[in-house]
Amino acid sequence: MEIRQHFTEHPASVGETYGEHFKVAAGFAGSLAIAAVAAAVHAVVPSRCSATASRRILAMHDQMTSGARGTQLHESRDARADDPAVDHRADAAA
Repeated sequence: MEIRQHFTEHPASVGETYGEHFKVAAGFAGSLAIAAVAAAVHAVVPSRCSATASRRILAMHDQMTSGARGTQLHESRDARADDPAVDHRADAAA
């Protein structure tokens, strides 16, 4: 695989440029970090942040699976499902 493909193949599969994909993925990383901190606070003090992590995760799921991006993501996964060269362990963990 050519070096450039490491940065362009997946973003193109969900209809984004590298820069667009970077912004979306970085936003998800930030939301996950906030959710992780909220879950840790909740673990220590159960009356605090009781729904923060789950709300963030649900919002990310909605963003990831709605509209054209979601359609392209599902089509990409469907196309790979029958490909014996694809390691499906990563999809199962996601």
